[in-house]
Amino acid sequence: MLRNPSQKYRPFPQINLPDRQWPGRTITHAPRWLSTDMRDGNQALVDPMDAEKKTRFFDLLLKIGVKEIEVGFPSAGATEFDFISGLVKSGRIPDDVMVQVLTQSREDLIRTSFDSLRGARAAIVHLYNAVSPMWRRIVFQMEPSEIRDIAITGAKILRDEAAKQPDTEWHFEYSPETFSTAELDFSLECCAAVMDILKPTPERPIIFNLPATVEAATPNIYADQIEYFGRNIPNRESVIISLHTHNDRGTGVAATELGLLAGADRVEGCLFGNGERTGNVDLVTVALNMYTQGVDPGLDFSDIDEVIKTVEYCNDLPVHPRHPYAGELVFTAFSGSHQDAIKKGFAAQAARNDDFWEVPYLPIDPADLGRSYEAVIRVNSQSGKGGFAWVLEQDQGLKLPKKMQAHFSRHVQELADKVGRELHAGDIWDVFQRAYCLNTPQHYQLVEYDETRAANGDRIFAGKIAIDGREQSVSGRGNGLISSVVATLNQSFSIGLEIADYSEHAMGQGTNVRAAAYVECRTTDGRTVWGVGIDEDVATASVRAVLSAANGLIAK
Repeated sequence: MLRNPSQKYRPFPQINLPDRQWPGRTITHAPRWLSTDMRDGNQALVDPMDAEKKTRFFDLLLKIGVKEIEVGFPSAGATEFDFISGLVKSGRIPDDVMVQVLTQSREDLIRTSFDSLRGARAAIVHLYNAVSPMWRRIVFQMEPSEIRDIAITGAKILRDEAAKQPDTEWHFEYSPETFSTAELDFSLECCAAVMDILKPTPERPIIFNLPATVEAATPNIYADQIEYFGRNIPNRESVIISLHTHNDRGTGVAATELGLLAGADRVEGCLFGNGERTGNVDLVTVALNMYTQGVDPGLDFSDIDEVIKTVEYCNDLPVHPRHPYAGELVFTAFSGSHQDAIKKGFAAQAARNDDFWEVPYLPIDPADLGRSYEAVIRVNSQSGKGGFAWVLEQDQGLKLPKKMQAHFSRHVQELADKVGRELHAGDIWDVFQRAYCLNTPQHYQLVEYDETRAANGDRIFAGKIAIDGREQSVSGRGNGLISSVVATLNQSFSIGLEIADYSEHAMGQGTNVRAAAYVECRTTDGRTVWGVGIDEDVATASVRAVLSAANGLIAK
């Protein structure tokens, strides 16, 4: 890399728009959406989609609610032409959906494009030619007037070909390709010349697509270009301004959002940002960004995993695990501090019980996209006590007391460091059962018990406990069930426990729920030991929790 890149690269010039209005605006409604997955996205694939994949993609776009779909480049070859004409003839296009085809400004290509749509109820023919100085000078070696004449000639052919098929409701789109690197006034000149030929009206407006064919500047400059164009194009009420941003600088989404603030009406892009070089703008991200601001995007991603599955199959490209909203890991926290904040956020959300979403680190409710909460928090060596506590709660229904979380975290951390990988729910449950003697042969095993009340109000615990498999009758009394169990153990086996804290909760909902009980105990020498009990009966769960603590002493 050059130490002084200004010797080779020039900064993009600013737009002279001192009274720009877009910075003070807010996106309040959805634009018209056009998917160009089957044209712009398809031409960027190593192996372009065959008819089966294109049909499957088309059906997906209908399912999520896209109403304008660029289905291909019919003059590119027989495969494209046959698919498009077959789509029309088969009647697969719903009445509220318009298909669109792209064509260069050449008479034979335009005629082929109209032929592919013969019999359509309504369709959009998209005409383009490049207008920027670099293309004029290097690619075409033409003067501006010659470039403008290409657009005019193409518009005349559009008009004449549409007249030959009066039963179709024709709509026209024109792209001054390479708009973002062209002189604004020249782009306006070309578009105005096209308008003079096609005579758009407010009832039948023309679509002007203003592409960032190659993203070459910061998003604010693109927004200035869009606002300038909207202010200066004649008969603005007869014009739909459409955005088509690429992602060469990694800011395609930002450029689109600022372009909408600047007055654009329509967005063209691909699902998950497929397209040439770094791709087209990602329609999913733009739409869900709106959704998180309380704006209905008019597109349905409530089963985003099914959308991903179809797109990955058709494109033969993976969706990145960190892709916004859609990636496998975007709703997952491994960091301890993140996990703690998310866990508290969910608890606060449940306690607040209102309709507004407010959970740290999660800008959208995963459930709105068809995702479960099971993978929101995952545990590895970077995780904290909130992480495994969440996993236990989601997987087993256990809500550990805060102090017990700290106690158990040492066991989880030890395993995570040992195995050097993510810990799954089964791993954490196994560690929990071992730590609190739930799945190992127990020194003290409850066989049966009975609880009665003495004349003075004391509770009397009487029953049988197996010690290493040998049953022994025991009894004791206290001011409650738990204290009577502790007294029994202390008197019968000289354990020396006292209760420091106790909590319990139901596991699940309904009539057939189980109960979980947790006891924090202290020994005569000042040590802390925890016990856990699980049972259909809450009283029995409490007894089992005390025995779990006693077994923990033996295990140590």
